[in-house]
Amino acid sequence: MSLADFSNPFLALNYEPALESLGNDYFDQVVAAEFPEHILRFRNDALLPILKLDPQAVTDEHLIEAFGKFQGREPLLALRYHGYQFGQYNPYLGDGRGFLYGQIRGTDGELYDFGTKGSGTTPYSRSADGRLTLKGGVREVLAAEALHQMGVRTSRCLSLIETGEALWRGDEPSPTRSSVMIRFSRSHIRFGTFERLYYIERPDLIQKLLDHVIEYYYPAIWGKTDQYSLFYAELVKRVAELTAQWMAAGFCHGVLNTDNMSITGESFDYGPYAFIPSYDPLFTAAYFDYYRRYCYGRQPSVCKLNLELLQEPLQAVISTEDMEVGLSTFDEHYYVEYSKLMLQKLGFSQLPVIEGEELLQTTIQLLQETQVGYHDFFSKLTHYFSSQWREDANLILNEIDILPWDSSSELLENWRNLYHKYLTKLPQAKTANVANQLQQSNPKIALLRPVIESVWEPIIQEDNWQPFYSLLQVYEVQ
Repeated sequence: MSLADFSNPFLALNYEPALESLGNDYFDQVVAAEFPEHILRFRNDALLPILKLDPQAVTDEHLIEAFGKFQGREPLLALRYHGYQFGQYNPYLGDGRGFLYGQIRGTDGELYDFGTKGSGTTPYSRSADGRLTLKGGVREVLAAEALHQMGVRTSRCLSLIETGEALWRGDEPSPTRSSVMIRFSRSHIRFGTFERLYYIERPDLIQKLLDHVIEYYYPAIWGKTDQYSLFYAELVKRVAELTAQWMAAGFCHGVLNTDNMSITGESFDYGPYAFIPSYDPLFTAAYFDYYRRYCYGRQPSVCKLNLELLQEPLQAVISTEDMEVGLSTFDEHYYVEYSKLMLQKLGFSQLPVIEGEELLQTTIQLLQETQVGYHDFFSKLTHYFSSQWREDANLILNEIDILPWDSSSELLENWRNLYHKYLTKLPQAKTANVANQLQQSNPKIALLRPVIESVWEPIIQEDNWQPFYSLLQVYEVQ
């Protein structure tokens, strides 16, 4: 690296060779693709302070040099992993269109990965081209920022660069435009990373990787005599809470294979995701999920199953009994988190357990049986909320026709009376807290498919990116 390279703040960062120090059993060194063009379409300035970087001092060219041309960084590591895909074990996976660019310690003390997507072929690309469509990049940027604003533990995108290649894809009009993206996450180690080591019969490598994971990502338990059982129990808790966050957000990941499950319990790798239009447990995001394996309502059971499948490789280090004890807490962790988040969406930061459960179940019944828009219901609740609702239940959401048909009016009446009941139990002075909680817990715009298309069409028709940037401003965390 030349002295001139250090004028780029990304190349001057103090990268930690954490994963690299494990040795070549976990990755392959690769070379990035060279692209004909580099047009920066998105930069996430909100992430730069975490890296001790001043957004004013970071130019677009700095991002292009580092994350489009990949100057000055080596080695670039394509991680090895396997995974259960739609219930079938696949030993032919691995980073096929991305690599680990580097690892950085944030100002919060956590270790972060810069991981690429669409950066070219690797030993795991098979017959694929290792590229990312521009629409795929746009969709991931939007998903990550929308979920982050809603409090979901998620990876985020640092940059998206259009790369000037024509790509052919069967699931969208071709040729389509290409891009390369940098994903900023806590780790790219997956459940499938451990599953591969079990498949190749290397318990020693499982132990080594597990020690690494605990030391770097679960430091509070590192060095304790029971650190392994504590790790698994904590992972169960994190995954249960993450799943609850998705469900409350009305988010369907789409492809919950074990290679898409992070060992840190963070949401990442957004492909055919979708936000539910209405409360439908069978809503399915991926068009190729013919049997609805990963539909919205099955996400909790699938994530719990993936944790159970992870026990197979981890039994080289952790006793089955300890893991079963840890897994047995999943349902409780999930329900506690889901109840809390849903009640917050209704404006209540805290309710007694029995009362909270009654309101939650009545709300879900209303949403499911009426098929009122899931996000629209909470949006209108937020917009029209009034302190006068304490005085008369009939005033609650009476300004609008909230339900799609009149036959559901009895359900709405029951819900109104219950909502009014718990409003009146609050001190008058705390009514404003309900309004504030509603504002904090419900996004102004839900990232439904028509919303995504409304920002994508101007891009492909006129190369107009302003609707995309305007939507991102809505998702900025205040």
